[in-house]
Amino acid sequence: MMRFDKYWLGILLGLIMPLALGYAYVEHYHLWSSFSSFGLGMKGVLSKLLMVSVFPNLAFLFVFYTLDMWRFAKGLLIGAFPYLLAAIYFTL
Repeated sequence: MMRFDKYWLGILLGLIMPLALGYAYVEHYHLWSSFSSFGLGMKGVLSKLLMVSVFPNLAFLFVFYTLDMWRFAKGLLIGAFPYLLAAIYFTL
């Protein structure tokens, strides 16, 4: 497992996983029509979507910390940070 303990792997997973989970969430609940009719100006919906997308990243962060994969976990947190900042921005 130590061969996967790299910063860049954590950052890559931290950036890709919220995009994939957000897309799956929108597809599952058929939210494309609400985004197209109201536009992306719906700041509340977009901030909640970002937070739902980032939450599994933080769960994986806990798992990798317990496995003592410190570099991977730090990279995962760094990758999730832009999404968290965007969620805070859209909340304001």
